[in-house]
Amino acid sequence: MASSSQIIKTIDALKHTLQDLAEKGHRGFDCSAGSLEKLADWGAAPQLLSETLKNIRLDLGDCQRCRLAQHRKHIVFGSGNPKAKLVFVGEGPGFEEDRQGEPFVGPAGQLLTKIIEAISLTRKQVYICNIVKCRPPGNRNPETDEIATCFPFLERQIAAIQPDFICALGAVAAQTLLNKAEPISKLRGRFHHYKGINVIATYHPAYLLRNPEKKRDVWEDMKMLMKEYPYEV
Repeated sequence: MASSSQIIKTIDALKHTLQDLAEKGHRGFDCSAGSLEKLADWGAAPQLLSETLKNIRLDLGDCQRCRLAQHRKHIVFGSGNPKAKLVFVGEGPGFEEDRQGEPFVGPAGQLLTKIIEAISLTRKQVYICNIVKCRPPGNRNPETDEIATCFPFLERQIAAIQPDFICALGAVAAQTLLNKAEPISKLRGRFHHYKGINVIATYHPAYLLRNPEKKRDVWEDMKMLMKEYPYEV
């Protein structure tokens, strides 16, 4: 049976969706095939309030909720193990990610793959996503309102995955998840918590490409993570 908190979250999500539609000038109900497919999933009581990554992606749809939608090619939702014990959260898609629709597939992504392999894991064992799901123009940092619009979807992704660890890559990811304004140099090197989940912050792989001398710091962070990671790899 669904808990009261789940019911409240569902009602709140529905309210915000209807408000968003009203602000965009929509009237009445969308009876398209996609919407009817989504409603069909509501037929069985056990699934009514359960969140899966598939449900969240359907809810995100062809998102037009902020200005980032104007320039993107693809929404970059996330990829990896839907039941991962470790989730990597970056800042936002770059050029290659926007082109391919997958997170961390450009040069920074190749470095992230090496980092994951260095801790004896694979990309298929972890989950990789970003604070915002559309590429900011010119790879600029996402702005406050863009983060505020997109972050609830990331929160739902994390809740659906239920990881034990999150690795925040870079200042934007760390500051958003931890609700802190400290620079990444101050946030790294120790564990934090997000809704009961262990969070470690470290430098973004794109930063490492420009500052390779910081790779040693990231390796120290990864060693600290693996020391607490209780699963065989």
